[in-house]
Amino acid sequence: MHKINLILLGPPGAGKGTQADRISEIYGIPHISTGDIFRENLKKGSELGLRAKEYMDRGELVPDEVVIGIVHDRLAEPDCERGFVLDGFPRTVAQADALKEMLAGTGRGIDHVLNIRVPDEVVVERLTARRTCRACGAIYHLVFNPPKEEGRCDSCGGELYVRDDDREETVRARLEEYEAKTQPLIAYYRGEGLLRDIEGDADMEAVLANIRKVLG
Repeated sequence: MHKINLILLGPPGAGKGTQADRISEIYGIPHISTGDIFRENLKKGSELGLRAKEYMDRGELVPDEVVIGIVHDRLAEPDCERGFVLDGFPRTVAQADALKEMLAGTGRGIDHVLNIRVPDEVVVERLTARRTCRACGAIYHLVFNPPKEEGRCDSCGGELYVRDDDREETVRARLEEYEAKTQPLIAYYRGEGLLRDIEGDADMEAVLANIRKVLG
C-alpha cells in the first residue's frame, strides 16, 4: 500500500468526519482531527494542551504556533508513517505554509486536498433537521435517522430539541464564516495544483466512490 497524505476541506454538515473515518479504514491511515488532538492533549495534560486550554478558557482562538506544535507532535507518531487524513487543519494559509515546511523535513508533501462541496441550502437542510436528546445527548436526524416517536428519544424517552448551533440563522452565519476563512486556503491549494473538488451533495457511498476515484 503506497503512502498517502491527505487534507479534507468542507463546510459544516458536509460529512467530513464520516468520509475521513472511511478513508482511514480503507487506506489504513489515521484520521487526524484537530478537535480530537486538543481533547487528547488536554486529557494527558501535555504542555501544549495546557497552553491551548488557557486560550480556550478565555474564549480566545488558540494561536497558530500552539496548533502547529500540536499537529507537528501528532504527525511524528509512528502510525503516520504510511500517511494520514487531516480534518480541521490547516485553517489558515499560515498553517498551510507551516505544514508544508513540517512535511518537507520528511521528504514528503501533501498528495491531495479533497474539497467536499455542498450547496448552502443543502447544508442548512441537513443541519437544521438535527435533533438532540436533552436527557442522554443522543442525536437524531429527521430525514436520515428519525426517532420512532416524534419529539422523543428512542433510547431513554427524553425530549428532543434543536441545539442553538443547529438553528437556521446560526448555520447560515457559520457557513459565511467558513466561506470567508477557507477561500484563501482553497486558492492556495488550487495554486499548488493539489485541490480536488468532490461533489458532496449525494449519499455517503456516492461521495466516497468519488473520493476513491481521485485517490486511485
